[in-house]
Amino acid sequence: MFDLVLYAVPFFIALVLVEWFQFRHDRAEEREQLVGYEGHDTATSLTMGVGYAVINTGWKLVVATAYAGIYELTPLRISPQDWWAWPLLFFADDLAYYWFHRISHVCRIFWASHVVHHSSQHYNLSTALRQTWTPMGTFIFWIPLALIGFKPWMILLEQSVSLTYQFWIHTERVGTLWRPIELIFNTPSHHRVHHGSNDQYLDKNFGGILIIWDRLFGSFIAEREQVQYGLTRNIGTFNPLKVATHEYVAIYNDVRHARTWSDRFNFLFRGPGWAYDHRDPADLGELTERQPA
Repeated sequence: MFDLVLYAVPFFIALVLVEWFQFRHDRAEEREQLVGYEGHDTATSLTMGVGYAVINTGWKLVVATAYAGIYELTPLRISPQDWWAWPLLFFADDLAYYWFHRISHVCRIFWASHVVHHSSQHYNLSTALRQTWTPMGTFIFWIPLALIGFKPWMILLEQSVSLTYQFWIHTERVGTLWRPIELIFNTPSHHRVHHGSNDQYLDKNFGGILIIWDRLFGSFIAEREQVQYGLTRNIGTFNPLKVATHEYVAIYNDVRHARTWSDRFNFLFRGPGWAYDHRDPADLGELTERQPA
């Protein structure tokens, strides 16, 4: 009940196969307009998804226990029988996701986990399954929901609803939708922007189900020019272990070689762009502008 994502996995895989089949049978001129699929990249994404499912299933027990402890400490209670509880939870969860997502892009210790999802230079339904193997820090953004009286199972259920929704927006095959939908909801067009490494697309469109938070907090941009997927400095590997850990390794090396405590702090908690700007170019290691090989 807590994790709809696990029940949806067979449908996710089936839809990945359908989309892959469509790309295989596109006309040449259609195929040239889309990035499509690449075997090694897709295998890495699927492997990351399996690892995430295994790790997160166990971790959810810890998270549920933490939320339960916080819930018992607060005098506030929101009953699932109240008609207004679920709409309130929907908006509260989506706002929590927005801030988790935004901070994961501007604070490097959180980025080290989230970067996994952005490490593919392709954008298709298998990219949605490319998830972190270190989800341990994310639960703190939902603590306020437990403090105001939402039951732990309600929080976990709504989180899984949000993640299930976000699967379908990882596709190039859907253009822009009816304008009112594009105005309110996160869509493939909006999320393509979020996965772009183009300068104007960096750190934009953090929404989960709704795009209204981006419009409200000034982080929205519409899809304009062709999106270049991946990182500003792409990783030259399809090795799942390296995909999962490369940024942690980079942080360790940066902190170890930093000359001041101020720099050590900044390498941990400022954005990834700051780290790249202040690191010796000789220490870039496996980070490269080339396509993975």
